[in-house]
Amino acid sequence: MILLIISVVVGAALGFLLPLHISAEYTPYVAVGILAAIDSVFGGLVANYRKMFDIQVFLSGFLCNACMAVLFTAFGNLLDVDLYLAAVVVFGTRLFQNLATIRRYMINDWVTKRERKSE
Repeated sequence: MILLIISVVVGAALGFLLPLHISAEYTPYVAVGILAAIDSVFGGLVANYRKMFDIQVFLSGFLCNACMAVLFTAFGNLLDVDLYLAAVVVFGTRLFQNLATIRRYMINDWVTKRERKSE
């Protein structure tokens, strides 16, 4: 867990210190790709809590989800249809579901530890 926190802090610091400018025409692709990647990370955390985490499944899901979201966005742009909105809705819904699951696991862990302390 401490490695996760350190990674987030280092990543955020690098993001602020090395700002990257993305042109407006690529922002839908980057946004959908990032959303898909965050969904995969939260899915990996849920799998870890369930003791079912597999690095191969995580990495393949991470790459496939991000690539498919970007490809759907590109295909939608070719058809002049905002397909990225579908990806945003799907990944946003999954992200909040995974976040709720993680929250429940954390609360259960906290309650269990608290009950053990009081005994």
